[in-house]
Amino acid sequence: MLPAYNQGVPNETSASDPTEMSYRAARVAHWDGIARRRDTGTSWGGSYHGRINEIYGLLVSRGSRVLEIGCGVGDLLSSLSPARALGVDFSDEMLNRARVRHPEAQFVRADAHDLTAIQEVFDVIIFSDLVNDLWDVQAALQQIRRLCLPSTRVILNFHSGLWQLPLAIAQWLRLANPMLPQNWLTPEDVRGMLGLAGFETVRCWHEVLWPLPLGGLPNKVLARLWPFNEFTLANFVVARPRPEPAVEAPSVSIIIPARNEAGNIKAIFERVPRLGRSTELVFVEGHSRDDTSGAIQREMAVHPETSSRLLHQSGVGKADAVRLGFAHAKGEVLIVLDADLTVRPEDLPRFYEALCSRQGEFINGVRLVYPMEKEAMQGLNLLGNKLFSMAFS
Repeated sequence: MLPAYNQGVPNETSASDPTEMSYRAARVAHWDGIARRRDTGTSWGGSYHGRINEIYGLLVSRGSRVLEIGCGVGDLLSSLSPARALGVDFSDEMLNRARVRHPEAQFVRADAHDLTAIQEVFDVIIFSDLVNDLWDVQAALQQIRRLCLPSTRVILNFHSGLWQLPLAIAQWLRLANPMLPQNWLTPEDVRGMLGLAGFETVRCWHEVLWPLPLGGLPNKVLARLWPFNEFTLANFVVARPRPEPAVEAPSVSIIIPARNEAGNIKAIFERVPRLGRSTELVFVEGHSRDDTSGAIQREMAVHPETSSRLLHQSGVGKADAVRLGFAHAKGEVLIVLDADLTVRPEDLPRFYEALCSRQGEFINGVRLVYPMEKEAMQGLNLLGNKLFSMAFS
């Protein structure tokens, strides 16, 4: 059963400053008008919003609990296929349309500066094209701090100040919705306000070079490259709650895809170090032509003190094996170790310590930093690996 929230009047907030109250009331009226115009008008913004939805689809896992502040008609929120979808907006006209378009989600009328009625936590909290329209960004961010778990991610996207003139021209030509005066914050401004509100920035980057039709190549390729990325429309920032000191070391699951690696299984049991509060080995055997499965079972019997289990892959490929291992892992930290031992098991503590010290969300090792032994990798393979590493990063 979904929580029932008080549908308070959106401009009756705790604000006592007449200028602030007037600012908010003007925006409620403005967005009510935008919602009514959507029913009969046309806009060139479909390509832009489609690309924004696509980016969020890459950032938000399906089945997450998602809160969107300033949800409008709810299209972005619904596109993410969340297990729990809560949209907040102060425009009655927007919310009326959101409830019709997306009955699977819940929508609440509230001001971003006063979210006291919401009494639950979320995996992802979204501010899409909102912060430039807020009276007090820091206050709004402070409102969501109590709605976060340690693992919650806050995702914000907002227009770059470089696009003030192009957007003004587009509005004058009636190709874009009119906007009231904006804040035009920089990514540095937003990161600073996130810090003051108790968050730390995980990642900041630029998107959408061409917000009109036929933007596939500019938006997916050129927007990643200098100097084109300096002229993009949308700034993206991902943040997380500033962590409290760790009370207890996390548990670890080491996922080991294994295909035709019978000769390395004994070394894996002997060489993999114990990490964190507990360590489990999750072997995923993938249609081996040798006795990999039997070798794993024999070593499991020889090493009963090591928490381990064997899964048999029904699909094909390493990615499928890793997904299967992740699905069955019990640890809080997941590590992938190839059974060919091209990564030394003795190096795993480096990855674990970098992750637990909050040096990154995801720690990936690379073998191309140091000179390789002669003939260890052919020239084209080396070039391909370097290009893949750059693209992956």
